[in-house]
Amino acid sequence: MQSERVEFPGHDGSRLAARLDLPAMTPRAYALFAHCFTCSKDVLAASRISTALNEQGIAVLRFDFTGLGMSEGEFANTNFSSNVADLLCAANFLRKRHAAPSLLIGHSLGGAAVLSVAPDIPEVRAVATLGAPAKPLHVADLLGREALARLDTEQEVAVSLGGRPFRIQRQFLEDLKAQHLRARIAALRCALLVMHAPADEVVGVDQARRIFEAARHPKSFVALNGANHLLTQRRHAAYAARVIAAWVEPYLPETAADEALAAGQVRVAESGAGRYTQRVQTGRHRMLADEPTSAGGDDAGPGPFDYLLAALGTCTTMTLRMVAERKGWQLPPLEVTLQHRHVHAQDCADCESAQGKVLEIDRTLRLPASIAPAIRQQLLDIADRCPVHRALTGEIKVRTHATE
Repeated sequence: MQSERVEFPGHDGSRLAARLDLPAMTPRAYALFAHCFTCSKDVLAASRISTALNEQGIAVLRFDFTGLGMSEGEFANTNFSSNVADLLCAANFLRKRHAAPSLLIGHSLGGAAVLSVAPDIPEVRAVATLGAPAKPLHVADLLGREALARLDTEQEVAVSLGGRPFRIQRQFLEDLKAQHLRARIAALRCALLVMHAPADEVVGVDQARRIFEAARHPKSFVALNGANHLLTQRRHAAYAARVIAAWVEPYLPETAADEALAAGQVRVAESGAGRYTQRVQTGRHRMLADEPTSAGGDDAGPGPFDYLLAALGTCTTMTLRMVAERKGWQLPPLEVTLQHRHVHAQDCADCESAQGKVLEIDRTLRLPASIAPAIRQQLLDIADRCPVHRALTGEIKVRTHATE
């Protein structure tokens, strides 16, 4: 995953801090994530979901609402309507810079915000919510009775939310009361996934029922059993991420089909994401290749020599299995470990070359101790005769051409 720090103007011109998480390949679609009330773009749920969607080729923009996280502006001057307006600004940013979001994801009050804004973003094909309230006014319960009572006579009060101090104005509460989210949910013209923890201690699961009932089909509900409101346990955040990534697949644009390759052909092309990240195509299979971060890459996939060792290793175990079946040998699942290094030719006693460096590969077969010594030796001999081994130790000529 490649993460790019970006910023864009919010509803009042304040610069909003954002993170655009990009997959290794060219993105097939873009998603927009709205975080929970007083949270930030870097909460565990947001990062986990971004990673899972990136693996499916979906880019994710997550940002801090005005006055929160690294974004400019005063939180006391914001409200639910300003959050919705910030989401529209984020969607416009994506539309101008890349492509409009096809998927909206919202956590808690962010979930209510994406439900409210979705009808105003025509490109949206799917919306997913996590622990979202059916009425934005539900968040007022977090302020406490004393703060709510004081807002009847005072313009602004200090509150503690999640152990952090915030200033809340009366207009925030009035804005929440003015929201009619049920009508916005009914106006959705896209797929909806409602995810909620049955034991949610902040937003009761009945709120999820109300959202689900207000929405039209296609709609789905998934219970986040055992999770808390903020999905603080990694397994719950990871589960939600996997579910969203799988659920949204039918609603996104189909991936453009790559040009068919003849049998035995492999195509490698730069992905456009990351410094060295490559897309590898062979038949119907798609893979990534990259350099490790220590070599200046993004570690989005195995390196070139990793693939070389994998070719030798898979050829070895496949050849051993074929021979074992033919001879009637009862072998457990085979395993081989490989490692490569470059050594000076003069330090290699059994190398034909005497100059420069030689690629030396250590290959270790994991075999049960019960195998007879004679069969063990035969297996070692067979490994040396696998087709890739013979190709690597024989004469190889690589002819390079250019084409328009």
